[in-house]
Amino acid sequence: MKRHLKALTFLLLFFITGCAVYISLAPIEKPLKEQLVEGKGAPKILIADVSGTITEGEKESLLSSKNFTAAMIKEALQKAEEDSDVSGIILKINSNGGSVSASDTIYHEILKFKKKKNIPVYACVTDMGVSGAYYISMATDKVFSHPTSINGGIGVFVMKFNIEGLMSKIGVEGEIVKSGDKKDSWSPFRPSTPEEKEIFQKIIDELHSRFVSVIYEQRKNLLTKEEIQRLADGRVYTAEQAYKAKLIDKIGYLDDAIEEMKKSLNIKEAKIIRYYRPGTYKPTVYSSYPEGTEGINLSISVNDLSVFKGVKFMYLWLP
Repeated sequence: MKRHLKALTFLLLFFITGCAVYISLAPIEKPLKEQLVEGKGAPKILIADVSGTITEGEKESLLSSKNFTAAMIKEALQKAEEDSDVSGIILKINSNGGSVSASDTIYHEILKFKKKKNIPVYACVTDMGVSGAYYISMATDKVFSHPTSINGGIGVFVMKFNIEGLMSKIGVEGEIVKSGDKKDSWSPFRPSTPEEKEIFQKIIDELHSRFVSVIYEQRKNLLTKEEIQRLADGRVYTAEQAYKAKLIDKIGYLDDAIEEMKKSLNIKEAKIIRYYRPGTYKPTVYSSYPEGTEGINLSISVNDLSVFKGVKFMYLWLP
């Protein structure tokens, strides 16, 4: 029993003090390059991958899933903006969402790109397009979903772990000196007060209202705001359910989205392209986003392990 308590104490101190190990054998990241996937002709349709958890951070570690950031989509959109032959973009989405701010930033960047470039942008959900990923899809002109995909998950949450009981068992006590009684709101070292929960609920309600408004702006010809609010209780929908609820535009595969875009552009032939990092190989339209460079990046950090990373408001489906 004492041995277990020592181990728990060591882990707790590791999380709190911020000990970290970082080993990087990767070279400096290289600019994106274009890869022809299939097709011919002068017009190009770019397949831009949106996959993994949507975050603000740049790195991923051995202990985290693949991340998708605003910097990644921004880089791809800038490259597409400079190419006059890029006639359309399809976002290939497979994500359970992520942080509120990151999702909203990507949504903003897509809208800004459309205004500058004035070309069609579609979304195609291949597996999962929920919460923040669905939020991003609302910046596009048309949303396709594979027949077996999961969609929706409209909602927002904030979560914390209350470890007061664990700390008392191992003889560790948290102390804080603060300027106001709300300064340590949502602290994991104590239960939240009813007043603190009310404060956070108001923030959640405001962020949720923004989500509903974003959907309404895109789909106001199909749904009233009241109808969207009824759909926006956090649940996820199959492609068929989402289509019947008018949350998506078509049930179809990525190939169907490509053909639909060709029709909208009034072209018969187009080069289907994707962007990649030198040193990666992505042979088909279903390949994942080229997230890394050659080399190995091993990172183990308190930021990956700690339950004390700070408050994060999430457009995320986390069953």
